[in-house]
Amino acid sequence: MDLRFSPEENAFRQELRSFFRSAVPETIRAKVSENRHLSKEEMVTSHKILHAKGYAVPHWPKAWGGADWTPVQHYIYTEELQYNGVPQPLPFNVSMCGPVVIAFGTPEQKKRFLPRMAALDDWWCQGFSEPGAGSDLASLKTTAVRQGDHYIVNGQKTWTTLAQHADWIFCLCRTDPEAKKQLGISFLLIDMKTPGITVRPIQTMDGGREVNEVFFDDVKVPVENLVGQEHRGWDCAKFLLGNERTGIARVGYSKQRVQRIKELASRVMAGDRPLIEDERFREKVAAVEVELKALEMTQMRVLAEDRHRKDRLPNPKSSILKIRGSEIQQATTHLLLEIAGPLAVPYQADSDDAQFGSNEPPEDLEWAAPAAPAYFNYRKTTIYGGSNEIQRNILAKAVLGF
Repeated sequence: MDLRFSPEENAFRQELRSFFRSAVPETIRAKVSENRHLSKEEMVTSHKILHAKGYAVPHWPKAWGGADWTPVQHYIYTEELQYNGVPQPLPFNVSMCGPVVIAFGTPEQKKRFLPRMAALDDWWCQGFSEPGAGSDLASLKTTAVRQGDHYIVNGQKTWTTLAQHADWIFCLCRTDPEAKKQLGISFLLIDMKTPGITVRPIQTMDGGREVNEVFFDDVKVPVENLVGQEHRGWDCAKFLLGNERTGIARVGYSKQRVQRIKELASRVMAGDRPLIEDERFREKVAAVEVELKALEMTQMRVLAEDRHRKDRLPNPKSSILKIRGSEIQQATTHLLLEIAGPLAVPYQADSDDAQFGSNEPPEDLEWAAPAAPAYFNYRKTTIYGGSNEIQRNILAKAVLGF
């Protein structure tokens, strides 16, 4: 494989980079690069800027707002988006539910939902995991019983990211309790304003409200909101998870974080010299960079293969991207935590601060404060999207043939 980019591809990269840096507010991009939480308004602002330019859903078919790009252009777009700290277009809309509706939905569903998904006029969330049904998702127990032209949904979902903002939820529900685990599941689109839905926050270790519990008590869902065939929702789920696992690699974000690691390590002193001059620390950074380059080449191969696949089945090699991408993200947050050292401890003003007339934290904490929250938050990356243990099982069966 020739990994050199053509002059035209390099010009395309520069065009994207210039747009991202000029059109998306620097305050938003800085928060992404520094691992700080974005508000809903900031996420919507960025998404709509990309949508107005035609950059929110470039991987969708052109009929639904996509771009007629080559696999290399799609790769460059994703890398530049992430490297420049631009918030990813809301993945629940553009990388998860949208592609499922495109692949399995009716013409009426596509016309109704896709334009609003692309523009973020509707905010979607994902109703997959349940207590006792996370990595073993096929064990889910939320039920949808058909009564006339409606389903009656009862059950609970958990770890539902950003459900507090959501207008709609795409949900896996059991419609045939007698069938084997992977069968008898249906994929439903549910309006979050429907009576009987309750959203409760789960506070994370960094004090944020990123995830939630969602309860369904006799929730009425029109049958017309069924995507694909009844009892065949597992096909939709596998298709969706294949897309999600490819996106979890996040090569561009890891590249940006490695650059930030080098910049901070050149400023932070380890004894009488900058930390970046410490041989053992440099070895750790170099090891991450080698793994990141290998991941980048693997992602390009997977994307090239996917453009030539005629079926709608997920590429099992996306599991490689999920495994290594999530582990590299964890490694970079660990290095940032190592750089911050004691400064990563949460700051509390004491009497000495008050005595000298200041309750403001030291200036160094401006960059060091997010290090510990980011480190702990990124422990989840090897779990969501299907735990890395599950991904290794998929590779063993589908790629190695065990």
